[in-house]
Amino acid sequence: MSRILIIEDELPMRTALKDCLEAEGHRTLTAADGEAGLERALEEKPDLILLDIMMPRLDGYAVCAELRRLSNPVPILMLTAKGHVDDRVAGLDAGADDYLVKPFSTDELLARVRAMLRRVRRKAQAPDTLTLGDVRIDLIKQTASRGRKPLHLTAKEFAMLRLLAETSGEPVSRERFLDIVWGYAAFPTTRTVDNHIASLRAKVELDPEKPRWIKTVHGVGYRLECPMTKDK
Repeated sequence: MSRILIIEDELPMRTALKDCLEAEGHRTLTAADGEAGLERALEEKPDLILLDIMMPRLDGYAVCAELRRLSNPVPILMLTAKGHVDDRVAGLDAGADDYLVKPFSTDELLARVRAMLRRVRRKAQAPDTLTLGDVRIDLIKQTASRGRKPLHLTAKEFAMLRLLAETSGEPVSRERFLDIVWGYAAFPTTRTVDNHIASLRAKVELDPEKPRWIKTVHGVGYRLECPMTKDK
């Protein structure tokens, strides 16, 4: 059972969200302003936060930014009537993981909650290191080597490998790479993903033309096939 913190200053909305989530089997915590929400988030350590933006004392941007400043990794879904692109970018830049514009359907809200909680579980199960033949990659320290020789991978390439590792052998679509690795503030194309995969293969595959580790799933995207180790 997941514990979800609702930070929302409007009582009718807060009550509706609480009822909706509890009907799905989640436990809920609530706060009526940003300052109280931040305090509860730090004390209660919820699995997920639903965060309104326009609130007294501290707005949602400030709450989100402070949690990230404190290295708190809790997933944050922003809920707001501010639906312009600049508003979404500001929320995501503050550290939110997703953004839902009011009014929204309960079905969409619950679908996003399920997706975010799945992502958390996958991250918890994902390996810290990857061994691809004679290449060893530390996804935490963001270092890589082939034997004793260091390999230079870019931040985007490490992020792509971590996303592949989190999916436990399932394919990752090009669109998901764009959403997670590049984010909403960028405007890349699916060709960008293909170019980065080609660069990554050139570094970690013995034969990039016949890749052993980073496989193409035609019509979908890419999948990682490798022995994995999880060091803690």
